[in-house]
Amino acid sequence: MTTPASAPFQPPQQQPPLPHRAPSYVSPIPVTDAHLGHAIASEWTKIKSLRSTMWTLGVLILLVFGIGLLTTVAVSSSGSTMNGTPVLSMGFFGVLLGSMCVITLGVLTVASEYGTGMIRTTLTACPSRARVLTAKAIVFFLLAFVILLVTTTLVAMFQYAVLQGTGARQPDAAGWILATVGVSLHVAVLGLLSLAVGSLIRHSAGAITVMLGVVLVPLVLALFMPQSLFSVREKLFEYSIPNQLSAFYSTSVSSTGPSGWEALCVLLGVTAVVFGGAVAALNSRDV
Repeated sequence: MTTPASAPFQPPQQQPPLPHRAPSYVSPIPVTDAHLGHAIASEWTKIKSLRSTMWTLGVLILLVFGIGLLTTVAVSSSGSTMNGTPVLSMGFFGVLLGSMCVITLGVLTVASEYGTGMIRTTLTACPSRARVLTAKAIVFFLLAFVILLVTTTLVAMFQYAVLQGTGARQPDAAGWILATVGVSLHVAVLGLLSLAVGSLIRHSAGAITVMLGVVLVPLVLALFMPQSLFSVREKLFEYSIPNQLSAFYSTSVSSTGPSGWEALCVLLGVTAVVFGGAVAALNSRDV
């Protein structure tokens, strides 16, 4: 009997060395979480690059300056006495017409993105829809308020300098603040309401039409409403936007209704409700 031959000894094979792996790429740009400041910077870049912004704000400045100065010069050159009329009230007509420009810009700030499809890119870059709408509102409100405050202040200073000695009522500190800061806040908030309506309707022409109706229809209805609806007519007249603006100049023909700051609080309440509805609709609807 023979024993089987043992298998020849084979030395263990060495594993080939692993290839050298290059270190993964690290961007030199620091990566930070997106926040509201980034959204505000993005919205500021968009709003200042739009030609509609330059046109609407340019016409706004032209109306507030032009009508305010022309009205003041016309009253001064006529030689008639103002019989206690507030000296700053000559700015009312320019601000009323200029509010149409603010309404238009407020609607276009959000509705134009739906028309061009830009809103899809915006919401892809910033998925938080409430943050996007808040950033648009902040940028628009600050821009509109600063432009209005500068123009109304310069027009008021011109009226005060020219209409001295015409029997006009001189404003006190509260009158100056109402005719400049108060009016600017009221019109800027009205533009903010337009932005919220534009977000709800998503159509520029439709939203602007709705806002013009909000501004003008209550006053027109009140003028042609029969005497049997006297109480309704008074409420429509008191809370109409033109009457609220005239209250800031102490020239309201109604002895009742909200005064300057009360009118601003009413408009702020309405704007907050509509803006909340716009945020809810933006979160629930597709783009």
